[in-house]
Amino acid sequence: MSTPTTQSLAGKVALITGASKGIGAATALELASLGAKVVINYSSDSTPADALVERIGANNAIAIKANAGSVTDIERLVKETVAWGGKIDILIPNAGIAINSTLEQTTEADFQKTYDLNVKGPYFLVQKALPHLSPGSHVILLSTSLCAVSTITPNYLLYASSKGAVEQMTRILAKDLGQKGINVNAVAPGPTGTDLFFKGKSQQLIDTISSWNPFKRLGQPEEIARSIAFLAGDGGSWVNGQILRVNGGMTVGN
Repeated sequence: MSTPTTQSLAGKVALITGASKGIGAATALELASLGAKVVINYSSDSTPADALVERIGANNAIAIKANAGSVTDIERLVKETVAWGGKIDILIPNAGIAINSTLEQTTEADFQKTYDLNVKGPYFLVQKALPHLSPGSHVILLSTSLCAVSTITPNYLLYASSKGAVEQMTRILAKDLGQKGINVNAVAPGPTGTDLFFKGKSQQLIDTISSWNPFKRLGQPEEIARSIAFLAGDGGSWVNGQILRVNGGMTVGN
């Protein structure tokens, strides 16, 4: 793994949930390349998480299994992170689930599963990590650009509503934790080329979604990760309470 000339996150400890794949994995690699020590949380399969640790180096990364939607597991995750790294400087509640479901199709189980992971998880992760966040720390939540798309289709109701809650959490936490010197922002990706995105989609649908973007392509996990890294470092020191829509211009404005 190459080391950049400037390591702007040297000495920082980052905790990323859902970090074994997709945007979470790309973010772990990006932050590690900038000098941060990274906690890679995963929910079930340890193989990709262990591979990431090996790639980054065992001195600078650790994999911790935990259900990011369970308060009990969140408490343990925070405890193990602090035991390993001594502190938390960068908190990224990235773990999430997208169940495409219209109002009529949504079951109570779907609703519970979505809100447990997408809303309850980030809410209580910030709560449990707060005693270990010092002034200058950064909390970066994950939303979606779908919250700003006027042509959104009915099957995104459940997912987008959960991310709408995340955006409101971002705004209010920024006012609250900003008084403690902690920055809170959210990154809201557009369609991004992850395994989760490709799952169940035909090539025709993927091409159609790509055509909606001015650049006529999907975003890449590494592009989202670089935006997260910006907010996590000195570049984000005077950015607070903002929703950064990283989507190549698929949406403009709020």
